[in-house]
Amino acid sequence: MDKFKALASFVSVATRGSLTAAARAEGVAPAIMGRRLDALEESLGVKLLVRTTRRISLTHEGSAFLENCQRLLGDLADAEASVSAGGVKASGHLRITAPAGFGRRHVAPLVPRFREQHAEVTVSLNLSDRVIDLAAEGFDCAVRVGDLPDSSLVSMRLADNRRLCVATPAYLQRRGRPSHPSELARHDCLTLSSDASQTRGWAFSLPREGGGTEVVYLRPGGPLDCSDGQVLHDWCLAGHGIAWRSTWEVEAEVAAGRLVALLEDFAAPPNGIYVVFPHARHLALRVRLWIDYLKHHYAQPAFWRRPHGA
Repeated sequence: MDKFKALASFVSVATRGSLTAAARAEGVAPAIMGRRLDALEESLGVKLLVRTTRRISLTHEGSAFLENCQRLLGDLADAEASVSAGGVKASGHLRITAPAGFGRRHVAPLVPRFREQHAEVTVSLNLSDRVIDLAAEGFDCAVRVGDLPDSSLVSMRLADNRRLCVATPAYLQRRGRPSHPSELARHDCLTLSSDASQTRGWAFSLPREGGGTEVVYLRPGGPLDCSDGQVLHDWCLAGHGIAWRSTWEVEAEVAAGRLVALLEDFAAPPNGIYVVFPHARHLALRVRLWIDYLKHHYAQPAFWRRPHGA
């Protein structure tokens, strides 16, 4: 246990950047922390930290050792938790990220409920449409929607996501209901502006000459476009035209009858909703429990039909 105490002291000093702060957190004198670090460096035969009167910085060897120590101490905490009274008990800080629109609807409402079950876990939720480098920016995992680029990240598919054409009953009563994607040219289509990320257009599965189907991208026009998908959603709900939106965004309104799904026979194959994380091994218990929590909720069809924020 003395070796684990030394490792824990090293991690505390390295992450806090101060011998005094680490000693204060542990309730010991800074000199004791210093002796532990000296003994650890002597036993390893390498310098882990460069200590001056002003600051502490990691050596190259110290940086590599820190990551391994954090993983080792995390595994120890998980092992202790798995046999503690009351069963599995997670703790520590969980950093997660998700796309802004999806995260507001389908991640943020779950975070407080997750904490009700795991009161010793604190959570930071980052909502951003920027693709974040999880390892470089210190995130435990991310929820991502759509086709995933090749990367070193481990991914787990949580649910399917389709794109649908939708409009209000009032708009369809006024303008009629299209029966084929080619008829969209005669309708007011609410589209993302050209500077937005949706560059290929609206995807439909159409019959291929010679048999089978193929995905075809159309660029319908209309009197209104916007670079923000939520604005298009709001315009559609207000009856201003037809929008092409993800099921995660409109399924509740379709179920409630506020929007009508159109051209479903021509819907392109679904893409996915994923959770991604840097590596499959050595996931902290709090991360594994959060991923299981998402899997449980996202697997239920009723989850996607619930009112926004419920």
